[in-house]
Amino acid sequence: MSPQVESLLTKVERRQPASVELAHRLIEYLLSGEIPPGGKIPSERALSESLDVGRSAVREALKSLTLLGLLDVRQGDGTYLAGSSSDLLPRIIEWGLLLGERRVQDLTEARAEVEVILAGMAAKRRSPAGLEELRAIVDEMKAADADLPRYIAADVRFHLKIAELSGNTVLAGVLSSIRSLLQVWTNRVITAMGETRSSLAVHLPIFEAIEEGDAEAARAAMFAHMRSANRNLANTIGE
Repeated sequence: MSPQVESLLTKVERRQPASVELAHRLIEYLLSGEIPPGGKIPSERALSESLDVGRSAVREALKSLTLLGLLDVRQGDGTYLAGSSSDLLPRIIEWGLLLGERRVQDLTEARAEVEVILAGMAAKRRSPAGLEELRAIVDEMKAADADLPRYIAADVRFHLKIAELSGNTVLAGVLSSIRSLLQVWTNRVITAMGETRSSLAVHLPIFEAIEEGDAEAARAAMFAHMRSANRNLANTIGE
């Protein structure tokens, strides 16, 4: 194993379960570029020796990352890095969000800034057809009511549709690239709340401002929504 990888795979601290700490180290390893997509990762034994943890902890961490689709286990052959780095990122974000990683919080802050800009642009540039599509999504959110999975799916579509209506393909692409983050974030918050009414209440002013073509109001409404969402998300991960 190269010095670069060994520096990433430092000894595991015991403040969290070994498998969780190890998963953090393995994610850093996967993002280091040391192993190309489709490349084989070191054996359980090699990782165990490098990290000074038991093989059972290594096995549990690898199992978690395999379930997320980061790794591909080939029986009798070894474990391989699956997909490209761009394909891996959303699943790494999901894992990090569940663990409350600081870098994931940085991503949610960045998402909030992007969403505020997109809302203002959507208010200025929305087309009649696009506005009707957004209205249909809002109607779906209303109809979902206590059906949390249905509401969550519509909520994510709402934000992606606003990005589309902005007409800015670069910023819309940023939001689309973290779609998995939107799904995980929304799922955590709505599930923790156990209801959809308060969420719908902060979405409606965004839609109304976009419908009216009021960019300033759209930005303000999205800012209020993002501030609330950040607070609720922090509560779900104990920050």
